[in-house]
Amino acid sequence: MNARSTVSLVGDTGRGNEAAILNAALEAFGAKGFHGASMRDVARGAGTSLSNLYNYFPSKSRLLAEVLRHANDELVTRLHVAVDEAGDDAVSRMREAVRAYVRFVVDHQLAMVVSTNEVRYLDGEDRERLVVDRDATQAVFEQIVAQGAASGEFRTPHPADAARTVLSGLAGVAQWYRPDGRLSRGQLAEQQARYALALLESPLAH
Repeated sequence: MNARSTVSLVGDTGRGNEAAILNAALEAFGAKGFHGASMRDVARGAGTSLSNLYNYFPSKSRLLAEVLRHANDELVTRLHVAVDEAGDDAVSRMREAVRAYVRFVVDHQLAMVVSTNEVRYLDGEDRERLVVDRDATQAVFEQIVAQGAASGEFRTPHPADAARTVLSGLAGVAQWYRPDGRLSRGQLAEQQARYALALLESPLAH
């Protein structure tokens, strides 16, 4: 598939070439995979020297970990903003959380694909930190589902499983989404919100 990002994942970090390096690393990992991409590929893509690259990141695994951290931080930030700006009811909060997730996928499809396909190459503290970061994403959806189950807005008898299924479906969008497909960014977000509410057995799913 030809995954892409419509906007750069990492903006100016205030640390020289760091943003350019991270964005180049994302492109390299997306095009060649973790093992296929070299530090030289990243340096070339960032327009810097190999020695300068190592001044920022001592290893390829550290570079991957930092790319994935930026991706998850951006996703979690978008989710919290969307939920905070939604209504107090669980249906509104779930709808806005799903919309925000889908918009992130469309904007940063490549980051989502790399996050799914290359995470297995992280280990030790880098992997542990990523698990904590991803738990924060999952917690947003789990809290909304728990609220809806308690209030009767969601009638699923399996709220925990339903929350995980919603998240899995959203993450999977990155694997099949095509910018030139039949659905616009907004239509795709509405479609996925409707699917999520139907899965949760919300009377307001339609």
